[in-house]
Amino acid sequence: MIRRRRNEGRGQRIKSKVPDSAHPVMIIGGAGFIGSNLANRLLMEGEPVLIFDNLSRSGSRQNILWLTERFGDQVQVELGDILDAGKLAGPVGRAKVIYHFAAQVAVTTSIKDPLCDFESNLHGTLLLLEVMRCVKKAPPLVFTSTNKVYGPLDDIRLRRNGSRYEPVDISVCTAGIREDRPLKFHSPYGCSKGAADQYVLDYSRIYGLKTVVFRMSCIYGPRQFGTEDQGWVAHFLIQALRGQPITLYGDGMQVRDVLYIDDLVDAFMLVREHIENLTGEAFNIGGGPQNTISLVELIRLIGDIHGDIPAVRFMGFRPADQLYYVSDFRKFKSITGWVPRTGIQNGVRRLYEWLADNHPEVLSLHHKKVNIQ
Repeated sequence: MIRRRRNEGRGQRIKSKVPDSAHPVMIIGGAGFIGSNLANRLLMEGEPVLIFDNLSRSGSRQNILWLTERFGDQVQVELGDILDAGKLAGPVGRAKVIYHFAAQVAVTTSIKDPLCDFESNLHGTLLLLEVMRCVKKAPPLVFTSTNKVYGPLDDIRLRRNGSRYEPVDISVCTAGIREDRPLKFHSPYGCSKGAADQYVLDYSRIYGLKTVVFRMSCIYGPRQFGTEDQGWVAHFLIQALRGQPITLYGDGMQVRDVLYIDDLVDAFMLVREHIENLTGEAFNIGGGPQNTISLVELIRLIGDIHGDIPAVRFMGFRPADQLYYVSDFRKFKSITGWVPRTGIQNGVRRLYEWLADNHPEVLSLHHKKVNIQ
């Protein structure tokens, strides 16, 4: 049964008494991997930030502690759930811009519990949009969607090229997947994020809200506490550091474009500069054709960095897996000039070094080794 919550804040005008100069950037899900990195950049540039988060994700409390120790009162933290419109109303009413990252983020979890996935991803996003619609002057909204809105892409003919798949169509191979590709939601996660994606765009068309959608590929970097179900680049590195085997689902030749977190934050910052030209549009955001890697190629790269190739075991393909996905980000580039600047080898090495120094499980292993000696 779907749990219902009171929706205070709907159907009424919300007025903020806070001066414009005190209006913070609101990051919903700001204690997570992406949110904490964006918050850090904004705070370093002197902007006040309000993080709205229920702290349910692994590593979220550690990220909040890191931010508050660095920036003190400049960062505000409000504990709350996106399903509670009453708690959203106040922060939304005084925000200068909203970044919405709160979500259930794993396909596997969505298959196990589709109702929870629906509540977090679609219901929560619609409640946020309704709260925004009730604000006298709604702030711009940036919503992070996913490449999964395009489905399995099984109509794209692929061939094997060494340790990876690649498209037979040279235009797709050299540029990636464009935003005008038909949407094809697969898995509860694809449905919930895809539907939320469309609501965010439609609230721009119908109600005049300033909204932008990023359909993102694989993001990686510091402050990512990856698991087997989500954040696979970090998860592979954590397994290597722990001396544990890595499970590959499928044959390991699946290809993704990966994007380092600093480059994604650059893109988020550019949205504010170009909001008038970006409003009501969806953009594919990823590392692009110059930052592609297959699963088995990442294993080899980790071996080079770690000094030892991790053990690998193979299992069957997961439902709704894409054998090939690479973002064509030229639409966003044409408006903002944005391009990724961090190459895969440099980015993966940086993440490896951060995890070695900061991940709790890795640090506990180091501690045990010291005690044994």
